[in-house]
Amino acid sequence: MKTVQFREAICEAMSEEMRRDESIYLMGEEVAEYNGAYKASKGMLDEFGEKRVIDTPIAELGFAGIAIGSAMNGNRPIVEYMTFNFSLVGIDQIINNAAKIRQMSGGQFNCPIVFRGPTASAGQLGATHSQAFENWFANTPGLKVIVPSNPYDAKGLLKAAIRDDDPVIFMESEQMYGDKMEIPEGEYIIPIGVADIKREGTDVTVVSFGKIIKEAYKAAEELEKEGISIEIIDLRTVRPMDHDAILKSVKKTNRLVILEEAWPFGNVSTEITYRIQEEAFDYLDAPIKRINTADTPAPYSPVLFEKWIPNASDVVKAVKEVMYIKS
Repeated sequence: MKTVQFREAICEAMSEEMRRDESIYLMGEEVAEYNGAYKASKGMLDEFGEKRVIDTPIAELGFAGIAIGSAMNGNRPIVEYMTFNFSLVGIDQIINNAAKIRQMSGGQFNCPIVFRGPTASAGQLGATHSQAFENWFANTPGLKVIVPSNPYDAKGLLKAAIRDDDPVIFMESEQMYGDKMEIPEGEYIIPIGVADIKREGTDVTVVSFGKIIKEAYKAAEELEKEGISIEIIDLRTVRPMDHDAILKSVKKTNRLVILEEAWPFGNVSTEITYRIQEEAFDYLDAPIKRINTADTPAPYSPVLFEKWIPNASDVVKAVKEVMYIKS
């Protein structure tokens, strides 16, 4: 085992796959000369050269389209967005071309491409740089959506994404790039679409993904002191979603809380809530609770932002509510 940062896990995954397959290349803003905006491609230009690690203009629509066209012609591009907020400039290419070309060509064209970069908030970056779009992309048939929460999962899932023959949205966080964790020295791959039980428990199931799951870990430690045992499921992949893992856990605990850094309307939590009430209604001993951001653009003020984003106290409160424990 070795200890690596999240950014290093991302770099290792891309580099290992590029050594294995010459059709893979990386393109995006500042990925080459600057070693990546978050240093997630450090050293890759030196190793692979400017034909496989390509700096682009600030033109997401343009380089998304170029990458999709090259994927249709036998390449396997990795497109880095400095933040997924900027992917909105190229979303027409992602939704109307990458996601649909296999079906619209009658299977004549694959689109093996990975779009990766940071999602959701990262402190005082303002409303237009603090948005979570997992549910937007997961709403689109033809796309797979991965949101890892730690370096181990990030490396194994990114390697799986790069090898996949379909377009994959791979979403990270600026606030996780410095996170450290032990990972294996050798190669490993984590299959897409398999959730992970990060903590086993008996009283309440808590489902989450991405960096916000850390608040669930904090809540679990606090609740344990009061004799309350929560089971934490990390989705890892939003689409395809591992509904069976959630269902099995809810049938054991009979209670469900969902923690997601996203606006409340039409999000991933909504989908999970619907599926569980449809397939496990008789197992529920309390209504399902969702914990989301406030239904407003992210505020810049740190005081307002603290109220806007979910935290461990919100998780503790929701767990006690589904257990009918008065705070």
